[in-house]
Amino acid sequence: MQEKIGFLDIEASNLDANWGIILSYCIKVRGGEGILKNVITKKDIKKYPPDQTDKRVVQELVNDLKKFDRIVTHYGRRFDLPYIRTRALIMGIPFPHFGSIVNDDTWVIARRKLKLNSNRLDTIERALCGEAIKTRFTAKYWIAGSRGDKKALDYILDHNEKDVIALERIWLKLKDFVSKTNCSI
Repeated sequence: MQEKIGFLDIEASNLDANWGIILSYCIKVRGGEGILKNVITKKDIKKYPPDQTDKRVVQELVNDLKKFDRIVTHYGRRFDLPYIRTRALIMGIPFPHFGSIVNDDTWVIARRKLKLNSNRLDTIERALCGEAIKTRFTAKYWIAGSRGDKKALDYILDHNEKDVIALERIWLKLKDFVSKTNCSI
């Protein structure tokens, strides 16, 4: 039976999960065009308390994570996965238990197996794929997105989608240089 692999990235309003919220997430299905995704809305901002604006998004993200056997991230072991886990625990949303889903992290692979001037996603993508498709992080969009600005949230979600497409491209280039890990999310 083929392992179900997803490529995960989140965008957040702050680098610390007890101070910020998840603005959007994307999980690209391996080899397919499909991307599971969600973004906060003005309705979320009105419905939930300020420290739980992302409750609906986090619940759907956890539900989508459970559809995969392996989740691939970039710097996800240190950021995305702990952030999601923290937000879920704060809001009482059951997070997948240890060992139920495993993780590959392209940041870890690149750091150990490549010699680049940076292990940022766009640097790796340019080096291995010839060009980077991802958009630039522009703070004004993340600030406006935290307030529910539709144009900003559209930009953030587009950025998020391009990150998971880039992530799959990079993982496909690097996966054969490491043993399969079963590091739990």
